[in-house]
Amino acid sequence: MALPYKEYTPDCKGRMPPDRLANDLAAAPAWPYPSIITDTQGRNMPIQPQKATQTLKAEAPRRFVFLLLDRFTMLSFASAIEPLRIANRVVGEPVYAWALAGENGQTAICSNGASFKLDMGLDEIDRDDTLLVCGGIDIQKSATKPVLNWLRREARRGVTIAGLCTGSYALAKAGLLDGKKATIHWENQDGFLEEFEDVNLTKSVFVMDGNRWSTAGGTSSLDLMLKVIAAGHGEDVANTVADQLIYSTPRTDQDTQRLSIPTRIGVRHPKLSQVIQMMEGNIEDPMSPADLAEEVGMSTRQLERLFRRYLNRSPKRYYMELRLQKARNLLMQTDMSVINVALACGFASPSHFSKCYRSHYNTTPYRERGTQGTPPPGVAGRLSI
Repeated sequence: MALPYKEYTPDCKGRMPPDRLANDLAAAPAWPYPSIITDTQGRNMPIQPQKATQTLKAEAPRRFVFLLLDRFTMLSFASAIEPLRIANRVVGEPVYAWALAGENGQTAICSNGASFKLDMGLDEIDRDDTLLVCGGIDIQKSATKPVLNWLRREARRGVTIAGLCTGSYALAKAGLLDGKKATIHWENQDGFLEEFEDVNLTKSVFVMDGNRWSTAGGTSSLDLMLKVIAAGHGEDVANTVADQLIYSTPRTDQDTQRLSIPTRIGVRHPKLSQVIQMMEGNIEDPMSPADLAEEVGMSTRQLERLFRRYLNRSPKRYYMELRLQKARNLLMQTDMSVINVALACGFASPSHFSKCYRSHYNTTPYRERGTQGTPPPGVAGRLSI
């Protein structure tokens, strides 16, 4: 197809007449464009279509593989997977994908008895995947040898691995947290500290140390995932996801797990809070009531009245309950001998420890360990958030 061509003569300044553009536009062909044009000499010149230098390829969704250990906690798992689903809705396309994995490759049962159908067993995953280990009750039992070997294998391949709730225990048991910062549910911290000295354990809500992540359990998984979403798709998307979840105060890795002491005990008295903080920090080598009182500028009698007024017990009794609570955690979560548990909690002799333990929990430390987590009547069992 030949295009009409009209000669134009530039003026003295080399400018073309104004009707040149109008003429060219009028002469331009409609789509599809011609494959041949005619030059000023009347010669036909074929147009060679340009080849694309590269093919645009849609970016694949980022995949998260959830390893559901036996008796994992549903809240921690749901708080991690739901933000991904909502983020896909907010963005308007599937930017995240997920798969459920487990040791038997068929079903996994969480701590509330609900069962989940699994997508895979302990199979090799893609190096770009993120592996989230969901732990719960009796993590020492569910962190089996096949699970630990699989975690080590995937870590050697460079996979980013996170421990949700008590899932951090499995990572530490596999040696994946040595020299790293990490966190775990506050109820499991005492036992964790005794067993894994090479891990820098914090009380943070979540921790991201390179390609090793960990959360404290409960809704802390949500805080971690909002951070991941913000890094991948911006703060606006993460904030919209939080709004959809009615989560008005997202936390950072600088926030701690537990409520402040005044909030926990329901009393806002600065000196009382100071004393309790000192008690919690000196379990192995207990301070005397006189030393505690002196640290906050009070007499022993004033300290006694303060505790009885607000907590309905003596400072000595309150301190003993803190020590016994730590002892129970160590008995249930570690393989430490009873005598070593007694020493770690400030008891000079096993007999004194057993006597105090039985008075408070209505059972002996030896029987407590034999129950493997079954609490005696009237005593709250182990938490799993």
